[in-house]
Amino acid sequence: MKKKRERAKRKDNIVFFPGIEKRLADKGLESLQNKRFQEAIKLLEEAKEHDPENSDVLVGLVLAYFEAAAYPKAKALASEMLLKGIGDYFQMVDLYLTILIQLHEYQEIVTTIEALLDEKEIPPEKHDHFLTILQFSRRMADNKHPEQDEDEPEQPKNKRLNLLNLASLNEQLLTISSLAEKNIRPYIEEIKEYLTSESGHPFLKTMLLTLLKEQEYDKQIKVNKFNMEVTTVPIELPDVQRQPRTNQVVKLLEDQLESSDPILFENIKSMAERIFFISYPFNLMPDETPAWAAAFHLLAQDYFGIEPDLTEISTEYRVSPENIEHAINQIRKIEEISYPNI
Repeated sequence: MKKKRERAKRKDNIVFFPGIEKRLADKGLESLQNKRFQEAIKLLEEAKEHDPENSDVLVGLVLAYFEAAAYPKAKALASEMLLKGIGDYFQMVDLYLTILIQLHEYQEIVTTIEALLDEKEIPPEKHDHFLTILQFSRRMADNKHPEQDEDEPEQPKNKRLNLLNLASLNEQLLTISSLAEKNIRPYIEEIKEYLTSESGHPFLKTMLLTLLKEQEYDKQIKVNKFNMEVTTVPIELPDVQRQPRTNQVVKLLEDQLESSDPILFENIKSMAERIFFISYPFNLMPDETPAWAAAFHLLAQDYFGIEPDLTEISTEYRVSPENIEHAINQIRKIEEISYPNI
C-alpha cells in the first residue's frame, strides 16, 4: 500500500512543503552542534513557528540562545517549557538553573529549588545535587558571611576536597558549592593549590574567591587566570557583583542604549556581568572603560544579526578602534571558556 503523500501547508498565502519542520529542526540542531549559534537560532526559531511544542526544537533553541549569550531569551523559553511541561522536566530544571547562574539571579534559584523541595518532587539521586546549589545560592542572594556554629566541630585537618582529582566540572562545582555552609579554613591549602592551578576553571576560581571574601579570609593568596597571576587578600576585594569596572561599563551602556533599545541593553549587560565574573579579580587590559562598553556593544550587535560598525561605535564611545578590538579579543578568549554546566 502506498504511503499517503503529505499535503503542502499554507500560511499567510505562503506554501510550505511537507516535512519542512523536520528539515529546519535537523539543520538547526546541526548548526548548534557545529557552534554556529546565530544560524541555529534562525533555523530553530523558524522550526518553532511550524511546530511550537516540539521538545527537541525548543531545547535546542534554549541551548542556542544560551551559547549566544542571549540569556534573557533562554530564561523566558526555558520557563515557558517548564510551565507547559514540555521536555524532560528535570533536564529543563537543570538547564533553567544554569541560565539563572549566568544571570546571577540567585534568589530565583533559591525560590525554584525550595519549591521543588516543598513539593517533594526531587528524585533521591538528585537531592544532594540541588541542595548544594541551594546552599550556595542562598549565600550569594543574602550576601551574608557564614558563621561557625559554636557547637559545630572543626573540620578534620586532613579532610580533603580533592578538587583537582574530580573528573568533571560538575563535581567540582557541587563540591565548591557545599563549602558555603562550612568553615572554609581547614581546606585553605587545597584551595590555594586550585587557585594557582592551570587546570582550575576560572569560573570556579571566582566562586572560591567569593567564599574566601565572605568568610573574611585576610591573608595573601595567589590567583592564576588566563596566563596571568595576581597576589591578593580576599577580604579586601570588591564584591564580585559590585566590581567598579562592571558598574562603570554598565552605566555607559545604560546611557547609550536603555532608552533606545532596552532589550539589547539587557543582553549586553548580562554579557558584561558574565565576563567580569569570570575574569575576577583581574582588571584586564585595555584600561579604558569606554573600550569595554564599545566592545560589548559591537559583539552584541553581531550576536543579534545587526551589522556592527566599528567606526560608528568608536565615535559614539570616544575611544580608539584599536582599543575596542583589543577588548573584543579578550572577551572572545573568555567566551571560549564559558561557564560549566551544572
